[in-house]
Amino acid sequence: MSYIDSLLFGLYPYLAGSVFLIGSLMRYDHGQYTWKTGSSQMLSSKNMRLASNLFHVGIIVIFFGHLVGLLTPHWLYEPFITPGAKQVMAVVVGGIAGVMCLVGGAMLFHRRLTNPRVRASSSTMDTVIIGLLVLQVALGLLTILPTLGHLDGSAMLKFSGWAQSIVYFQGGAAAYLEGVNWIYKLHILVGLTIVLVFPFTRLVHVWSAPMGYVTRRYQIVRRRA
Repeated sequence: MSYIDSLLFGLYPYLAGSVFLIGSLMRYDHGQYTWKTGSSQMLSSKNMRLASNLFHVGIIVIFFGHLVGLLTPHWLYEPFITPGAKQVMAVVVGGIAGVMCLVGGAMLFHRRLTNPRVRASSSTMDTVIIGLLVLQVALGLLTILPTLGHLDGSAMLKFSGWAQSIVYFQGGAAAYLEGVNWIYKLHILVGLTIVLVFPFTRLVHVWSAPMGYVTRRYQIVRRRA
């Protein structure tokens, strides 16, 4: 099991990360006409706004929560909050955002499978990626159950240690995950797989987030005389 853990949680993250970066660059360079969200709202708008808002708000909160929670060094937040309190906050905030994302994602997934017009215009990867995202959020919510059994923050420190070892190219990252519940490991593996397939899906539009829209100058539109 030590070899398998090293392969899955020590080497696989770098494979997924390499494909993520190189694949995104190659797609941007060679396939800019496919660099889009591929919205299907014009085909069917029923419940689309509710589902999309729930999904996107939830997944944004989850993403930045994981980013800050896993990559912030322990010594940086230790004077202000204990690991246990941080873990409880993660469970509460992540649980709310996870439910929002799961409901919205499930609605979008159901729509893509059952609406004939949307299904006809969808690629295989469109369906696969929304299915993977829904599965990942569901697994994340399931991790709350074992987390409630140890609210001292010990598990969070392990996951932070693993993530920071990967990002900062430190050795022995897989050792941090020895003995943790299998649901956590499955959650991590599905997340890494989403990173791996990212360049081949519509998720690439995340790179083109319209941040300039917030600071751009107002446009004055006048009616034609």
